[in-house]
Amino acid sequence: MATSLLPSRTPVRILVGLLALVGVALLAAWLWLRQSLPLLDGKVETGMLSAPVKIERDTQGIALISSDSRPDIAFALGFLHAQERFFQMDLLRRNSAGELSELVGPAALKHDREVRLHQFRARAERNVAAMPEEDREVLRRYVQGVNLGLDQLGAAPWEYLLLGTDPKPWTEADSLLTIFSMYLTLQSPVGKFEWRDTALAELLPEDLYAFYFPDGGQWDAPLIGEARGPVNLPSTSLASLLKEGESLVYQPMESDDKIYGSNNWVVGGALTDHGGAILADDMHLGLNVPNIWYRAGWTIPGTDRVMRGATLPGGPIAVVGSNGLVAWGFTNTTADWGDLIRLEVSEDGSRYRTPDGWQEFQVTAEEIAVKGAAPEVLQVRKTIWGPVVAEDHRGTALAYRWVAHDIRGANLKLLQMESVTSAAEALDIGPQLGIPHQNLVVGDRAGNIGWTVGGPVPRRVGLAGDRSVSWADGTAYWDGYLPPEEHPRIYNPPSHRIWTANARTMDGEYLRVMGDHGYALGARQQQIRDGLMARDSFTEQDLLDIQLDDRAVFLARWRDQLLQTLEGMEDYADVSGHVANWGGRASEDSVGYRIVRNYRLEFMELTTAPILTYMRRFQPEFSFGPTKRQFEYSLWEMATREPVHLLNPDFESWRSLKLAALDRVLAEMAGDGLPLAQQTWGIENTARIQHPLGKAVELVNWFTAMPADPLPGDTHMPRFQSPTHGASQRLVVSPGRTDNAIFHMATGQSAHPLSPFFGNGHRDWVEGRPSPLKEQDAVYELTLH
Repeated sequence: MATSLLPSRTPVRILVGLLALVGVALLAAWLWLRQSLPLLDGKVETGMLSAPVKIERDTQGIALISSDSRPDIAFALGFLHAQERFFQMDLLRRNSAGELSELVGPAALKHDREVRLHQFRARAERNVAAMPEEDREVLRRYVQGVNLGLDQLGAAPWEYLLLGTDPKPWTEADSLLTIFSMYLTLQSPVGKFEWRDTALAELLPEDLYAFYFPDGGQWDAPLIGEARGPVNLPSTSLASLLKEGESLVYQPMESDDKIYGSNNWVVGGALTDHGGAILADDMHLGLNVPNIWYRAGWTIPGTDRVMRGATLPGGPIAVVGSNGLVAWGFTNTTADWGDLIRLEVSEDGSRYRTPDGWQEFQVTAEEIAVKGAAPEVLQVRKTIWGPVVAEDHRGTALAYRWVAHDIRGANLKLLQMESVTSAAEALDIGPQLGIPHQNLVVGDRAGNIGWTVGGPVPRRVGLAGDRSVSWADGTAYWDGYLPPEEHPRIYNPPSHRIWTANARTMDGEYLRVMGDHGYALGARQQQIRDGLMARDSFTEQDLLDIQLDDRAVFLARWRDQLLQTLEGMEDYADVSGHVANWGGRASEDSVGYRIVRNYRLEFMELTTAPILTYMRRFQPEFSFGPTKRQFEYSLWEMATREPVHLLNPDFESWRSLKLAALDRVLAEMAGDGLPLAQQTWGIENTARIQHPLGKAVELVNWFTAMPADPLPGDTHMPRFQSPTHGASQRLVVSPGRTDNAIFHMATGQSAHPLSPFFGNGHRDWVEGRPSPLKEQDAVYELTLH
């Protein structure tokens, strides 16, 4: 009997054994992860503070730091950043220093080579040395707090254990490297827009360039100036660009408004019941685990007020928020803050011409450490204007003159925003800020509002900055930076409303000094403006409603045009039904929205392929990039007027091209086997919010990735949303009235998957539920002695 039972018991024993092993492995992983959990309660003897500092945290992990000393507050913030976010900070400093290969190996070498051209670590050290002592002391204390916070962890952050390395201590220069990292995100380190646009302007027939690459149109919604006029049909045929029998090149198109940017706006006291301004700000960035921002507040020494907002781990400042009297927010300007300079080079390539004659290139060696491999040495060629970064379509070497290279480009002047008492004072700080140039929008408790450029504005002489030219004869140059009185600025406009969304904000002289580095199409900005103009009074909820506006205003005419194309076509009856009943918004359950949205992008790809093919003859790696952001005006003219001489020669008629665009959309939607009725926008627009290591190691996603939620919203509307990009935070605040303030943040405060703050608040961000900016009742209290 015993023998007969053996075969049935053995698999059970094996299964039990396997489950036990899995249990042991999970327990070991849990114990391993627990070692690097941050401290939440108790006391820490630091030996570095002038007086005890109290840190309270609520259920979401929102920190409130209490101290009468700003340097001690910086120390405590550094302690928190290191305990919750050190690996993220490490990636930021390595990203701009070109030191990622040392951490992750050869996979990052291409990035490091490109970034090392700018020698940001040396620039950061230079900028720290130039800081006023008051700012330097805050930074010094922040660094001490970071390194103590790292040391107080029971083990190194879990990411280092996976990578098999140890974290390096934080330095003062590292904090400025986090600012340079934001430059790399928000501006091109090699002037890509100017590089592409110069080639297009010089190589395309003038009428084709003007038609396909206008500087704006009917979707414009600037703060100063009007929308641009309509584009004119060119007389030159597209076919004239192509060689006989030449095969066309097609490049899949992402949204022309997929941009690192943001939305913000402010309404003045004349439009609120309480007479104070209300500001809204949502910064659009890549979405990762953890979020780029860390929520914190602190007492403002010498006052009874509290600073509350979003900090960037790596630095001791609040990036956006309110100090109780003034609120401020940022969006990327997408204006022009760098110039590519065509170099006149000697025959042997060793010298270049300058206004003072021929000079030798300065060549310095940058050694790039590579994990698991020998170091690589990069030779950086430098000129009096900046490093050599590229060649143009003629093969001419290009140097880059970039604000980020100057001492003015990165500093801690944003600290001063904590002490301003009015919107006017806040605007005065704008020209002093050493940050990637932002639309700085402000509002104060008295109801005043304003806009300016946050960051230094170069004074260009002898050039517009929109084309690459030689500076060798001395007629083209930068003459320092604009003084505050010449800085672009708006204060208390008659409408009592200010709005920005990465599109053109200015006209006239202000536009001339700001330039263009790939402004977003104005559709998103216009929808925000129109939402503001539709009301005469506002509450915080009203501004949140605009942030969550996912109406497809921009695509409505494309939907109507597609329905007209399909009229009477029985083979597309099902498609027509979905398009007709699309709902008029980018809702996750709409099939019609997905069809219309992707039809337009396919139409863009098919109609612009001849230009792409032509340009690749001169620049094999050419892609449209930011230069396509104003394509809408030519696309719409072609879709409605159907000019024969602009038809892609691969198609016999405009109708056949339009149906081919639609068929490509339908084929892609059918790729996963689901019927059309289930192919909703949410299927395509599903969140992929992952830890950076999760993109290389799938197991990491198992315990760190946020849920794969179908998301409403899209790019050409206020609720900017894609699977990997979108509103990294949403802020709505009236200064001094933080009890009613709203704050959303994707993911949570902590990068540690076992932290009680990991993912807390994420559902509010997904669902758009009002969530408080102000910290709630304290659940944890930590005192630094």
